[in-house]
Amino acid sequence: MSERLFLFLQLEFPWKLGPPDGRYLLRTREAAGPEAETGEPEHVVVLGTLGAPRRAGATLGAIALPGAGSRRRARRPRETTPDPAPVTTTRATVIDPVSVSAERQAQAWLAEIDSERETRAAVAVLNRVLFAHRIATANPHVHELAPAQALVIRAGWGEGEQLADGLWQYARELPWSTPSSAKRRAAALRPQERLAELLGARDEELLCEELALRARLDLDHERLQHAAIELDAALGAALGELGGEANPALAPRLDELRALHAGAREAEPDEADLRHALERLEAALRARTAGGFTRS
Repeated sequence: MSERLFLFLQLEFPWKLGPPDGRYLLRTREAAGPEAETGEPEHVVVLGTLGAPRRAGATLGAIALPGAGSRRRARRPRETTPDPAPVTTTRATVIDPVSVSAERQAQAWLAEIDSERETRAAVAVLNRVLFAHRIATANPHVHELAPAQALVIRAGWGEGEQLADGLWQYARELPWSTPSSAKRRAAALRPQERLAELLGARDEELLCEELALRARLDLDHERLQHAAIELDAALGAALGELGGEANPALAPRLDELRALHAGAREAEPDEADLRHALERLEAALRARTAGGFTRS
């Protein structure tokens, strides 16, 4: 009798994600709590660290120190290029716990795969693991992932024991490109110019910018309560910070944000309302930087 086959997506990242190597079983959120052990398995995540030890004999080269050794004339240090530091790669495999009965089913799935949708879904699963690890370890420096950060993305199938070791029976790489909407947003924000302004102390980071980013992260991961609290704080900060700038073009946007802020505090978090309010705040922040405006 042939082994059961399981479908998977696998991503590799050039750093340690945080959780120890091993297998992690994720169950449906409806099963959370005392009865979680009876819930339906949703995904299996296998994390494995691929070490990259420093090459034997690597050296930074000799550097002459004043006064060291004999009185002979110190030779000019030889110019060398240090070897790049080795990096640790983490291989994360997201497995569907429901097996397929025949290889032709797996082939059909891979032939018709929606690369972007499946990759985003796999990254969302990994981010759920990382979010839980951050809470469990009380480590605020554990951070979520984005598909564009992966060195490689694979999809395929394999037997259970293969996948448990990060291996597979068949896989192919999936392409990933930054969505055009994200490219347009990055262009509007003038990131390189803004970075130079911030580092050169010609502008300053706004509190509402950081709060909006945190709200965006939580909203994208469907943590609505977190996003609602952060968005409320972001809108309040934006009204004060943007209102103090000598930029008449922001006036109508501030009126809109003021109305959204009042509405956000009146009802329970609604995903559609949160997304609309956050998008309008992000639009106001883009308008502030798109024309090269800085705080006066």
